[in-house]
Amino acid sequence: MADDTPDDEGFVLLDVDEAEIPSEWQSAAVYTLELPARCPHCREPIRTLRVIRLTRTQVSFTSPLPRGGRALVCPLCERIISAELAGIL
Repeated sequence: MADDTPDDEGFVLLDVDEAEIPSEWQSAAVYTLELPARCPHCREPIRTLRVIRLTRTQVSFTSPLPRGGRALVCPLCERIISAELAGIL
């Protein structure tokens, strides 16, 4: 028979207003798009992309993957966007 008491091992979900974004997540480079585009997640028109640095913090084996990278996010909804940064060498 099921017990009506709350489970002590459950997760506590914070309200969006209660959760603070760490300051290191808020600093990012901003790239302006040549032409406006629409975010595939929030469907809002955007003219810029934020570029956030990625760093590998833990690995339990010798990894052939790079130690860092970049992620491009929508400035409005802050979801990751599939795009590429490329430079001329």
